[in-house]
Amino acid sequence: MHLPILFTDRLVLRPPEIHHFEPSATMWASENVTRHIGGQPRSRQEAWFTICRNRGMWELLGYGSWAIEDQETGEFVGEGGFADFERGMNPNLSNWPEAGWVFIEKAWGKGYASEAVSAMHEWLDQNKPGQSVCIIDPGNAGSIRVAEKCGYKFWRASEYRGTSVNVYRRNSA
Repeated sequence: MHLPILFTDRLVLRPPEIHHFEPSATMWASENVTRHIGGQPRSRQEAWFTICRNRGMWELLGYGSWAIEDQETGEFVGEGGFADFERGMNPNLSNWPEAGWVFIEKAWGKGYASEAVSAMHEWLDQNKPGQSVCIIDPGNAGSIRVAEKCGYKFWRASEYRGTSVNVYRRNSA
């Protein structure tokens, strides 16, 4: 399968490669980064499983996640894409690609999330048109703004692993 590489004005989104592991593991170990994503930093092993899962979804589902790099410097700045996490929550999100994104702290406040998430959805609209979903911690105002900019609308409140989350959905443009 040919894995897509996306370019924006400032970013490159490419399928995860082994050299993305160390900066990804550092990102996932940050309490600030994970505050609204499960609430706990991830171990190196969990970060490894994440990068393997992100790459493997492409082969299994025809979509997956990208490692996101600064186009000028090549620095890893985050991850984003689509998955089916088989969460077993209500509503069942496994019917649609579930969007997600995460960035290193140094990249916050620069508009990278909006730029990358927009590019991800342009790719999705062209290659897997239909509905997509995402879940966001109600306290994560930044991610809620990014989701809304990309066309997501609040669908309903729910719970995942004992934590309140908001579920958003979006239809292809």
